[in-house]
Amino acid sequence: MRNKTTKLYASFFYPCLFVLLLWTIKLFEETFNVNLAWYGLYPRTVHGLLGILTAPLLHADFPHLMSNTIPLLILGSIIVFFYRSISFPVFFWVYFMTGIWVWAAGRNSYHIGASGIIYGFISFLFFSGVFRKDTRLLALSLFVVFVYGGTVWGMLPLNNGISWESHLLGALAGMITSYNFRKEGPQARKYDFGDEEENAKIDVSGEQLFEHGEMDSPSMQPIYTYISAPTNHSASE
Repeated sequence: MRNKTTKLYASFFYPCLFVLLLWTIKLFEETFNVNLAWYGLYPRTVHGLLGILTAPLLHADFPHLMSNTIPLLILGSIIVFFYRSISFPVFFWVYFMTGIWVWAAGRNSYHIGASGIIYGFISFLFFSGVFRKDTRLLALSLFVVFVYGGTVWGMLPLNNGISWESHLLGALAGMITSYNFRKEGPQARKYDFGDEEENAKIDVSGEQLFEHGEMDSPSMQPIYTYISAPTNHSASE
């Protein structure tokens, strides 16, 4: 029980650390009255390349940041808990794959915000259960769909002020990442029905799943990414 509790707390540590970094940056902007949105991702420009790294760390305002905070904490903690051994590679794959693709295919505006990562996490958790053909992970996939299924509308160009490209390409990055790591981390249990004594000693390959009680369904917050265009550039509609 103690190990389970320790693992649960440890799963929250890194997502909290990342969210703390986002809030520190935003508080710095507000305290010193500076606008770091100019360090966002501006597609197909040399200076916009820096945004591949910095764009997910920047947010237009506190409501924008708050809307991303809760999903990052919840989804990030789920990934660290259930996919501990591959959680860091998953994060970096989603982070940089999304940024590179938005830089190559996004509209000519400054793209900022971490919601591309959130869409990547949602997609990763859903497709991991599908690709691994594990009933336990499929149950987790269904949970993610139940809670965050409505975010699919964010991948459509319905609002010019929302970076739907980040959402769509983030989801694609999550799907590709889940396929790439399908043979790593937790795997489906394999049973040999020919020997009952051996069945009792079945070894679970990968990581143990669902070691704690039922997860409470979080309250859903809208997820979006602002696009803040500079005065010397015209944003595409």
